Amino acid sequence: MEKIDFVISWVDGNDKEWQKEREKYIVENNNDNSDVRYRNWDNLKYWFRGVEKFAPFVNKIYFITYGHLPEWLNVNNPKLVIVNHKDYIPEKYLPTFNSHTIELNLHRIKGLSENFVYFNDDMFLNDYVKEKDFFKNGLPVDSAIFSPYIPKKYDDMNILCWNMIGIINKNFSKKQFVKENFFKVYNFKYGRKLLRTILMSPWPNFTGFYESHLPNSYCKSVLEEVWKKEYEILDMTSKDKFRNIKTHVNQWLFRYWQLASGKFTPRKANIGQYFDLSNKFDKSKQSIEKQKYKMICLNDTEQVEDFEIKKQILKEIFERKLPQKSTYEK
Repeated sequence: MEKIDFVISWVDGNDKEWQKEREKYIVENNNDNSDVRYRNWDNLKYWFRGVEKFAPFVNKIYFITYGHLPEWLNVNNPKLVIVNHKDYIPEKYLPTFNSHTIELNLHRIKGLSENFVYFNDDMFLNDYVKEKDFFKNGLPVDSAIFSPYIPKKYDDMNILCWNMIGIINKNFSKKQFVKENFFKVYNFKYGRKLLRTILMSPWPNFTGFYESHLPNSYCKSVLEEVWKKEYEILDMTSKDKFRNIKTHVNQWLFRYWQLASGKFTPRKANIGQYFDLSNKFDKSKQSIEKQKYKMICLNDTEQVEDFEIKKQILKEIFERKLPQKSTYEK
């Protein structure tokens, strides 16, 4: 079995030094710089507990940080590699408060294996997983489901997706993709979501891929390939200190590239679930307690009310589910 690394990025929004540095670069513009993106739900230790319990096969965990570390983290764990932004992000892009920059340069991390899984810090393993849930025969395991992007407003995340789908259509032919990967496209593992692909099939170009908001499996060589062919947009995105969804691309471009090139193996679409904590908080609690999905995303938004109360509730649920300290804790 080939090595599989996990990569997770994290920021401590309460770090005073980080706050001071960030303030130096904040300007009045349309960039995405909401404080919600940096507030701490204080549940990171349960991410590590989940990985140790549910994915013991992991080779290394690369923990990306601005420089701050959780006080409870055991930095001497042999599987843990602390990665500072300056360790892998080119100097011309630093300092950065742009998650896109942090993600688009992952292939530069020294020692990172060819096959790795990228997690945001709101994505958790919720049940036992196997290597084949992420990679099979050296290929990322994923769901290639066609889906249209229909923005609710101009600055919606879908604008960013349109940027990336335009790049995919420039580099790949949908007709050729379907012809060469017919059974990967029309695959019963996708369940009811296969209907999306069927409905979008008449369109001659890619209209988008269904985004599950779950940990993404990547081949490092694909990131390197995209940088070679689309350097200008990746460089422009990385130069901005903060996110700008109107002109940027993000790490999903690598996922779409893998799918459009046929470099993947089909996976069940219901392996995980995304929860918006502003309107699906109760369902997220049930999912953690009942282990309905192997992976979950607990997404914070500006619409989340009673933040402190909900944070404490989630911590208590995680503590009941994963009470045993991991070797990643002191």
